[in-house]
Amino acid sequence: MGERVRIVEVGPRDGLQNEAVPIPAAMRIAFIEKLIAAGLSSIEAGSFVSPKWVPQMADTAEVLSALRGRPGISLPVLVPNEQGLDAAIAAGAREIAIFGAASETFSQKNINCSIDTSLQRFAPVVERALAAGIAVRGYVSCVLGCPYEGRVPLGKVADVAARLYELGCYEISLGDTIGVGTPRAAREMLKTVAERVPLARLAVHFHDTYGQAIANIYACLEEGVRVADSSAGGLGGCPYAKGASGNVATEDVVYLCDGLGFETGVDRRLVIEAARFIFAALGKTPHSAV
Repeated sequence: MGERVRIVEVGPRDGLQNEAVPIPAAMRIAFIEKLIAAGLSSIEAGSFVSPKWVPQMADTAEVLSALRGRPGISLPVLVPNEQGLDAAIAAGAREIAIFGAASETFSQKNINCSIDTSLQRFAPVVERALAAGIAVRGYVSCVLGCPYEGRVPLGKVADVAARLYELGCYEISLGDTIGVGTPRAAREMLKTVAERVPLARLAVHFHDTYGQAIANIYACLEEGVRVADSSAGGLGGCPYAKGASGNVATEDVVYLCDGLGFETGVDRRLVIEAARFIFAALGKTPHSAV
């Protein structure tokens, strides 16, 4: 048995949120069912953001309630504020995710406030979630570059990650939102953050804009990271990052891990089936190399 790598599937939320074709709740539920059947145990199920901003996620409560009570399956939902947390609790969420940014401009354009303000707003959300027995995962976006500011100082990335960790996030996912990173930069970023947050509490989230995502994940696995975010078929991109292509494909990450002798518990053929299912509904073709 090889060492284990946990793959966090982000397709049903991060992947679908910006797609123009409306995907009904029943289809999102079927997509998640297929991902569970493929062996994925951490799957982003949706978000409790205002439907005005993200109409695709409007029926997240319905999706969550249909999938509740699966032993060993974690279905985190994105929560931007206390109102979102109320909705998540009402829907029976057992894990939530909060989103910070390492870039001041990106924070302003993405969530309309400064980094400091965003962290102040998250504090009561995390406190209440933990008191209710709900796990909290933190995301840091723009860790290797920002569409508005260019290169982001690594100290800034480490600071935001450390502050999310101190708030009580059990894991911090480091996101290359516009996919500009290369393996050396990814390695340096990870080492800098690991000086402030234990490596075992870090995950990586790479977009494939320049075709570097798999190489970046490989570099981070070599540094000791054992959690990677990905999206079936490479579904999704970033609405605030012009020209940024989608997430790295889950089946490509599984192929990499299989080749390196890591255990993921994921059947890549079944992931491909799940990807084909959702891409057919969108009238598109999966982006994965596998």
